[in-house]
Amino acid sequence: MSSPTSRFTLWFVVSLALARIASAADAPAGRWRIMPVGDSITEGGATFSHYRSLLAEKLRAAGVPFEFVGTRGTAELRHAGYGGKNIEFLAATVPAHFAKNPADIVLLHAGHNHFAEEQPIPGMLTATERLITAFRAANPQVIVLLAQVIPAGKLPKYSYIPELNAELAGLASRLHTPAQPVRLVDQATGFDWRTDTISDLVHPNASGAAKMAARWFEALHSLLSPLP
Repeated sequence: MSSPTSRFTLWFVVSLALARIASAADAPAGRWRIMPVGDSITEGGATFSHYRSLLAEKLRAAGVPFEFVGTRGTAELRHAGYGGKNIEFLAATVPAHFAKNPADIVLLHAGHNHFAEEQPIPGMLTATERLITAFRAANPQVIVLLAQVIPAGKLPKYSYIPELNAELAGLASRLHTPAQPVRLVDQATGFDWRTDTISDLVHPNASGAAKMAARWFEALHSLLSPLP
């Protein structure tokens, strides 16, 4: 039979652990539901890295109660990343899944899979706004972290990305409200396609994925502060 002292010690340890979890930014329902949304850069692939597993490690180390949600991926690393698809596809596809399984926070990185010759930026901005509007309709308290996307060395195909990123900054500023935050996350600055992508000059290698995970974590750390 355990002694009163040992029972008290166990109670104290459990209470302390529960208090730490509860204090992590008052996470809804005990944990933050995070949905990574995007294309193959979000999904990952057999020949290139993705940020999700590295970000999960950082969040766990910081004591953040969370789960990744989405219709794709493994149980611990769910997501809504669709390889080869563009933001217009995401705007047409993801909202129905989100409505059935909404998240508290969306990590949206979608700016590839177009050609510069298409002059795609106006349509991409419209689709991005439509997607954010759908997230808000399903969860009026949703927080959207909108990425300025990583640059690519596959040119001239992706020569539109710098202009797109400038326009995304304006979109985030216009859509942001204190009640429905849209926070810009600069995934472009410091990401060098010469050293941070695989041979296709588009998809992240290990160092590129690490940089993306760090940027997402910085944004989440600021958002969910105070963290341990």
